[in-house]
Amino acid sequence: MAYKDLREFMELLEKKGLLKRIKTEVSADLEITEILDRTVKSQGPALLFENVKGYDIPVFANAFGTMEQMCLALEVGNLDEIGSRIQKLLEFEAPSGLWEGIKKISEIKELTSFAPKYVKSGVCKEVIRLEGFSLDEFPVLKCWPDDGGRFITLPLVFTKNPKTGKHNVGMYRMQVYDGQTTGMHWHIHKHGARDYANAGIGRIEVAVAIGADPVVVYSATAPLPDNIEEMMFAGFLRRKNVELVKCETVDLHVPAHAEIILEGYVDAKERRTEGPFGDHTGYYSLADEFPVFHVTCITHRKNPIYHATIVGIPPMEDAYLGKATERIFLPLMKTQLPEIVDVNLPVEAVFHNLCIVSIKKRYPGHAKKVMFALWGMGQMMFAKTIIVLDDDVNVQDMGEVLWAATTRMDPVQDVIIIDKTPTDTLDHASVLPNLGSKMGIDATRKGADEGFMRDWPDALKMDEDVRKRVDSIWDELGLD
Repeated sequence: MAYKDLREFMELLEKKGLLKRIKTEVSADLEITEILDRTVKSQGPALLFENVKGYDIPVFANAFGTMEQMCLALEVGNLDEIGSRIQKLLEFEAPSGLWEGIKKISEIKELTSFAPKYVKSGVCKEVIRLEGFSLDEFPVLKCWPDDGGRFITLPLVFTKNPKTGKHNVGMYRMQVYDGQTTGMHWHIHKHGARDYANAGIGRIEVAVAIGADPVVVYSATAPLPDNIEEMMFAGFLRRKNVELVKCETVDLHVPAHAEIILEGYVDAKERRTEGPFGDHTGYYSLADEFPVFHVTCITHRKNPIYHATIVGIPPMEDAYLGKATERIFLPLMKTQLPEIVDVNLPVEAVFHNLCIVSIKKRYPGHAKKVMFALWGMGQMMFAKTIIVLDDDVNVQDMGEVLWAATTRMDPVQDVIIIDKTPTDTLDHASVLPNLGSKMGIDATRKGADEGFMRDWPDALKMDEDVRKRVDSIWDELGLD
């Protein structure tokens, strides 16, 4: 059963001993961050801070902070289950006859049940405030000492493109300037930024949900193609359509069971300094000019819960959101590049800085073909380094990766550098903002057809009969 809201997920976590209530008074100014940083790095539980200094609203954080919690959030035993479901959808073909059609009915029903359900009201409207409201009433965190202020770190930002009418939900941090305005951290490559740009010199309406059910929260982070809306994708993941309700002051729909909704607008002519911010790269992203969000209405549940996250030197909670994306979208990569066996985006490399991929190599230059294809695939354009390995290497085992990558690669022959390519806005090492270089490493075995004029040696492998004999006496050796 899909979680109705964030609270149902919290109840399950608590039942499983994966949520701890913090009753000691703590400050939203740095202290909660320090507690969360220690917790996530020690594989600790989700935390509910019930006594936040100066506020009567609790803070819930580290919801996705372990692989177990991430799987519970998406209601799977392991993340590859979702990839398998996507793979089946990608393999779906129109039935050739009546009997085939009958067998495919369940799949067709699944395909047509993803769209969100529009409802007249929801608990997110238990309290409606058209005036006299202030963002200062919410325990918004100041995360790191040199941050430019307090930041809403887990907002689901809803927009509608003024030109196409398409809806988008993204997650973009929001610096609180005062009780009615925040920054809107729209990077140039993001869908929200495109909607903003398409507003021309006018305004774009925006709604922000805080504290939705965990699948909806994850879906806002997913790098989806333009033709798939996030709430439809969330419906697919949770196997039940998402209930959306119309806002009070803007023509947008938001999750009916969210904790808090901020309604308002962004003026295309207005920008303001935002940042610095202690980011997921482990460094402060620098202050820059960004759009400004004006709040026109706040609705929320009675006794709302403020849902937050922190980012910083990895691993952090976002590591598990990123790993979910890696596993969920692998089948889509394989659809376009069927030679791919597996992909690893290491947490320590902040995901987009390193992509390790194994392939079934079939012809000369195959590894380089895969590199360039990946760089042309959506947000994979941000992958600063791609290492391509043979299919006998487990890319999830960094020991195997380092062994193969360093013993099957000659730097002059097998490393390529390309310049003046798109980079993530948060790539602090690029010479120019949003523009930098890429490195590809072909660490596959080479043959004569690629100019390798020596015999490639066989890797060491023990005789199988010997392995079986040692297996039979292993317990007697007492070496475990």
